[in-house]
Amino acid sequence: MARLSRRTFIKTGLAGGAALAGITARPDKWLNSAEASVDAQTTLVQTVMPVPAPVTSPKLRPTASPKFAQFGYGVWKSSAGIGYEKRLDLMPVSYADAAVTQSAKLVRFFTISDIHITDKESPAQAIYLGLKDGINSAYSPVMPFTTHVLNAAVQTINALHKKSPIDFGIALGDACNSSQYNELRWYVDVLDGKAIIPSSGAHVGADTLDYQKPYRAAGLDKAIPWYQTLGNHDHFWMGTAPLTDYLRAAYIGEEILNLGDVFADPRGLDSRGFYMGAIDGRTPYGDVIGLGPVTAYAAPPKVAADPARRSLSRQEWIDEFFHTSSHPVGHGFNRANVEADFACYSFAPKSNLPIKVIVLDDTQREDDANTEGYKWHGAVDQKRYEWLVDELDQGQAQGQLMIIAAHIPIGVEKPGAFMSWWDHAYISEKALFAKLHEYPNLLMWIAGHRHFNTVTAFKSPDADRPELGFWQVETASLRDFPQQFRTFEIVRNSDNTISIFTTNVDYSAKEGSPAAKSRSYAIAANQLVSNPAISSNPGLMLPTGAYNAELVKQLSPEMQAKIQNYGALIR
Repeated sequence: MARLSRRTFIKTGLAGGAALAGITARPDKWLNSAEASVDAQTTLVQTVMPVPAPVTSPKLRPTASPKFAQFGYGVWKSSAGIGYEKRLDLMPVSYADAAVTQSAKLVRFFTISDIHITDKESPAQAIYLGLKDGINSAYSPVMPFTTHVLNAAVQTINALHKKSPIDFGIALGDACNSSQYNELRWYVDVLDGKAIIPSSGAHVGADTLDYQKPYRAAGLDKAIPWYQTLGNHDHFWMGTAPLTDYLRAAYIGEEILNLGDVFADPRGLDSRGFYMGAIDGRTPYGDVIGLGPVTAYAAPPKVAADPARRSLSRQEWIDEFFHTSSHPVGHGFNRANVEADFACYSFAPKSNLPIKVIVLDDTQREDDANTEGYKWHGAVDQKRYEWLVDELDQGQAQGQLMIIAAHIPIGVEKPGAFMSWWDHAYISEKALFAKLHEYPNLLMWIAGHRHFNTVTAFKSPDADRPELGFWQVETASLRDFPQQFRTFEIVRNSDNTISIFTTNVDYSAKEGSPAAKSRSYAIAANQLVSNPAISSNPGLMLPTGAYNAELVKQLSPEMQAKIQNYGALIR
């Protein structure tokens, strides 16, 4: 594919601008979105329960969404809630909690992760590879609805906040699907409550199709500050590879991306032979176009170009969070983060509470040795590791309870775990565990990335010091099944242990809305794509995907004495 010329860039930019102006000039097209019901519930009350497709149903392609309902795919019902499993994994064997009661509420927050806001009409996707290898992250029928699902989740959070105030929220990375400017703007603008035009290029279908129509997002309640974590999809092409000149040109060009099997061909991103495909925004079900062997096409398949699809560097991605109407401005990042190209920071969510959140960028860097041909592992370099240790040292010395928020989880089993810790990282996973176990005030590591709701106990290596253990809680994706977010409530108990109540939430969606369609399609995709990394992993918590737990944590004697003076008393 030829590089996009300056003339073509200007021409397509003007054409796209004209189409956009045509939409924005018609105020009757701006609808106030009401994706969610105000009666939002957590999975403690009710859960989304997929209904198995009939055994007589044929195995459909994930692209066959018009036939899903006909053959019983994507059907679900409301089921009974899932109670808390009380987890004492970190406590001494002799611990007895029969007489322990909850004494005071310390903090309540939510996590969302792996939203993967997708410009479905972009020519620089990997749809062909997704369909060929059964990879949901590269293709799923939910792709037309990603902004709508986020909007529904935000409205659900707002409804929960009215029932019981939420102190803050944190997004655990992969806001974007492929580091595009327009994807990130949609993401921030949904949270800000701005007008959303969920289409690109020629903006086709904006008058007729529900997933293409412009709307005004609800916006997160202004009383809730929210913070952001960097994910691998936020600064790599499709979350896997650094941007090359070839890919950058493809993002803003009109020809659909031509690649080979980048994971099997030793040439990687330099391989060619297959058009990767895009989604046709003129079609009710988001048909895939421009996909298949190059030899099957007389000329390269094209879409309408759009300069707003440009790829963002990490610095540009961080900088975009300063262009917001919600708070805090920067959403945790400061100007030094932009200047230093450094996506780590910490914050204290409540000024009157000794709790500290350490936001760690544990994604691979662009200049990491690309030994496996992809970059979706967890890793920190020397600078990030030393920064993490310094933050932990400070928090411990100041008597703060600490939470590490990162995109990629730790302790993912090998071999075959392609989302595990990178073997060539500056600090090995074993050494990282040893360091983390030095901090009795570390409550938990929270992460996304794998799209699971797994909870893992990292027990103390010293039986006489159970306070050196900590929890890891993963939050599933809003894109793929089970499309859930989490709430956390940290409580001080009567014996000055800590209980962390972590609760999954299905976003609330009105029947027939784009968000409701996305739920059905996400379930169908999970039923149809036999992904061993998912179907054989108990972390998915089938059949609902949800997991609620009370996680008990021992504190050091010093912290027990300090924490008894904090929290809103439970009466």
